[in-house]
Amino acid sequence: MNIFKRLLTIGKAEIHSVIDSFEDPINLTEQGIREMKEELGKSVEALAQLKALDIRKKNEAEAEEQTATDYYNKAIVIIQKAEKGDVVASEADRLAKEALKKQASAHEKAQLLLKEHEKLHVECEKMQGNIAHLKSSIAKWENELKTLKARVQVSEATKDINRKMTQMDTGSTVSMLEKLKDRVVQQEALAEAYSDLSKSGKTIDEEIDALVSNNDTEAEEALNRLKETLKKG
Repeated sequence: MNIFKRLLTIGKAEIHSVIDSFEDPINLTEQGIREMKEELGKSVEALAQLKALDIRKKNEAEAEEQTATDYYNKAIVIIQKAEKGDVVASEADRLAKEALKKQASAHEKAQLLLKEHEKLHVECEKMQGNIAHLKSSIAKWENELKTLKARVQVSEATKDINRKMTQMDTGSTVSMLEKLKDRVVQQEALAEAYSDLSKSGKTIDEEIDALVSNNDTEAEEALNRLKETLKKG
């Protein structure tokens, strides 16, 4: 069988998977596995046909052996009838001889068929072992291919990240960050300025309300300042 030659081919594909381009070895390996599965299907079909032939030869051998036994028994019956006088002795001898000839011929055929059956049985066992080995090999290579694909994905992702890191302009990035920082500081200062403007633009009523809403200590201090102002006036 040429099936197991595929194993060596796939083994070579895995060895060469360490080169820079992973795609071809993976495709070759997948193709090899597909071909092995096709060979497996053909082998299973061939085994079924071989087993059918083996069973047929066995059945034919048993049938011929049974025929030989039947003719032998018939020869016995003929001789017994001759001894009883039911059949003429010469006629009984002639028929008994013919029965024994047929018995010998059937037995010979049975032996030949039995040898063919034994040979086919050995071939079936051998092919069964090859198929089991092929199934195991396919499962092994499929698992290893999954691992290989995962390693390829990781290596490709790592390579892309490292390539982008090497292509990154550090100076330009730092400059952009500094500009962004200045812009944030300017925005914060502008927000504070608007806040001061909003406070200075309050009306008298708003100032009074704001003062009234303060806690008791602040109100007391405001009242004292008011009294001092009135005294001076």
